[in-house]
Amino acid sequence: MPHTPHPRAPRSRARGGRRVRAAALLASAVSVCLVAASAPPTPLGVGDRLFPHLGNPGYDVAAYDLSFTYSGSNTEPLRAVTTIDARTTADLDRVNLDFAHGKVDSVEVDGEPAGFATAGEDLVITPEDALDEGEWTRITVRHTSDPVYPEDREGGWVRTADGLAMANQADVAHLVFPCNDHPSDKASFTFRVTAPDGLTAVANGLPAGVDRTGGTTTWTYRTAHPMATELAQVSIGRSTVLHRTGPHGLPVRDVVPTEHRAALEPWLAKTPGQIAWMEEKVGRYPFETYGLLMADATTGFELETQTLSLFERELFTEPGYPKWYVESIMVHELAHQWFGNSVGPATWSDLWLNEGHATWYEALYAQETADKPLEARMKAAYGASDGWRAKGGPPAAPKPPTSGSKTGIFRANVYDGAALVLYALRQEIGRPAFERLERAWVTRHRDGTATTADFVRLASETAGRDLGDFFQGWLYGEKTPPMPGHPDWKPTPAPARAGGA
Repeated sequence: MPHTPHPRAPRSRARGGRRVRAAALLASAVSVCLVAASAPPTPLGVGDRLFPHLGNPGYDVAAYDLSFTYSGSNTEPLRAVTTIDARTTADLDRVNLDFAHGKVDSVEVDGEPAGFATAGEDLVITPEDALDEGEWTRITVRHTSDPVYPEDREGGWVRTADGLAMANQADVAHLVFPCNDHPSDKASFTFRVTAPDGLTAVANGLPAGVDRTGGTTTWTYRTAHPMATELAQVSIGRSTVLHRTGPHGLPVRDVVPTEHRAALEPWLAKTPGQIAWMEEKVGRYPFETYGLLMADATTGFELETQTLSLFERELFTEPGYPKWYVESIMVHELAHQWFGNSVGPATWSDLWLNEGHATWYEALYAQETADKPLEARMKAAYGASDGWRAKGGPPAAPKPPTSGSKTGIFRANVYDGAALVLYALRQEIGRPAFERLERAWVTRHRDGTATTADFVRLASETAGRDLGDFFQGWLYGEKTPPMPGHPDWKPTPAPARAGGA
């Protein structure tokens, strides 16, 4: 999606005069029916193959304004206000938002009270006056945001040793705030976080004000570029914010637990050089700032939240992780700022474009800085690729997530399996063309979203020939195609299964 323009102020509508319709058919790529207001509230979705009920048709969000008030305890719900500015893309009697873990106190549409009900994981809003296609509207929801979850529905807020952080990927931002929770609908964000004195709050983007009053402090942050809901980040804790300068005067700020500041500094000092390394590969860093958020929590993953990547603090302070490995993981999340954040996936089936590229630059960095050969890693991936495809689907057609699975769609087939596709492409078209393609990709789709078909089209354009058949096998085949230039590479046979019932 191109950068959404800044919204005009919603126009006022006369009260009354509400239209009555039996139904309205939204003619869109997802062919979703919007039912009339007289029917029971119904959960909707944009038809994503992997998350069919995620996102909502009928409107395009331009801006979120999120206000959170934190009590000082990360086991108590936060008081919150979510304000959404959106432009309708169809006539709407109702507006569905994704929201599934919090109590809604009230809803207003353009300053007027609106009815609301829940349906599945949707908050279904009925404005007093129907919304016309092409209209700007402002929706304000007063609600709670609960950081405590049942074991079978984790995600959103992460409780740390001293506060909270966010981990919304892939489908859990709507456990934190009402939203259009699909990466195809990027928007600008403003965060206002109020917490007791002695705590520090940081969010995506750049600071836009600090207000101290009555024993609490409110921090405001704003993004300068559009962002998907899954990439939102808010940190609250006993933290120190460290500042340094990256290439071209880029502000770099890191958020660390104050007691671990000294131990983490040698790692954090590497970030400007890593940014410069990535810029040599694909071009200028795409956002207004960057930094690392070191969370005192055990998550089992790191996360590329936009401009402020989330890391487990123990990754850097536990002695068991090799230095080269930690640095390559830092580059993985950094690379996502170009691949996955600036250029976002149009659907979750396009995830391989995010994770494949981040894994590619992670491996390339390890080769260039730590003598860990890329070819050896790709040969090992080739051996395992058939097994990954059988278990998780081919890279561009991953199998749907299993209910309750913590790994969800984040399987080996979209990490090293997808990086293997990029290696095969480089073998097929040559290194110079591949490097031109990488730079063109992040330039052409900056601040937007893109599909697998877009990548195939640009790769063919760059190579000067149709690569459709090449990509068909590598991205969608049940079996891994022969590797160009390496006819000796073979799949590793699956181990024989033990007998028994």
